Amino acid sequence: MYQQMIFVNLHTNDLGASKQFFTRLGFAINEQFSDDSTASVVISDTIVVMVHTSEKYLQFTKKEIADSTKTSEVLLALSAESREKVDELVDKAVAAGGSVSGETQDHGFMYGRAFDDPDGHTFEVVWMDPAAVQG
Repeated sequence: MYQQMIFVNLHTNDLGASKQFFTRLGFAINEQFSDDSTASVVISDTIVVMVHTSEKYLQFTKKEIADSTKTSEVLLALSAESREKVDELVDKAVAAGGSVSGETQDHGFMYGRAFDDPDGHTFEVVWMDPAAVQG
């Protein structure tokens, strides 16, 4: 059965630091699709983050690259299986060189926190009570 995938393409100022950051979060680098200008970061079976140097990124767009430390170009949200897993991933991100972004959101049935990676891209990590999702 076909599963649609998402490939999120991000710019980095330091490819080596980005690879180290994402592997410290527990994500694998797919070396088959990585080289000296791109790292293929496997988030799940259907989510891959392609981190590119400026030169490589500019091959995909004619637009100016946003400085994500000053401008928000995208908010990336990842689900988590529990509140504890939300905290675990955000805490790992901070320990790996990222920073907390915004305030913790706790609505009882939904819990979330966010972090910025070293390049300033914001990742929201959210848990939702399965009973609330089912209705």
